[in-house]
Amino acid sequence: MPIDPVRPAVFHILLALSRGSSHGLGIAKAVDEASGGTVTLGPGTLYRSLKEMTAEGLIEQAEAPDPGADPRRRFYDITARGRKAVHAEAARLARLVEVARANQVLPEAP
Repeated sequence: MPIDPVRPAVFHILLALSRGSSHGLGIAKAVDEASGGTVTLGPGTLYRSLKEMTAEGLIEQAEAPDPGADPRRRFYDITARGRKAVHAEAARLARLVEVARANQVLPEAP
């Protein structure tokens, strides 16, 4: 059964969490760094997405990795379903890149 494409914000959050658990601000920073500053998740988009993704079973709340962590911070982990979704979306995007190369929109990979 194919997995539906995910919104860009969800994809970026799943990519960030594929490296390990993180809290909201850490996720936003990882997305900013991974995108070279081209994707910025504002607080509304970030926390709404985290809530929806938790409800959809793509991510789950996790224990803080450090017992001394700020108790106000909520940490998140990617779930098996989230890993399937990020994998499917990355594969879908890779196929689009191949089409772009075939149409000479992008140069061939080295």
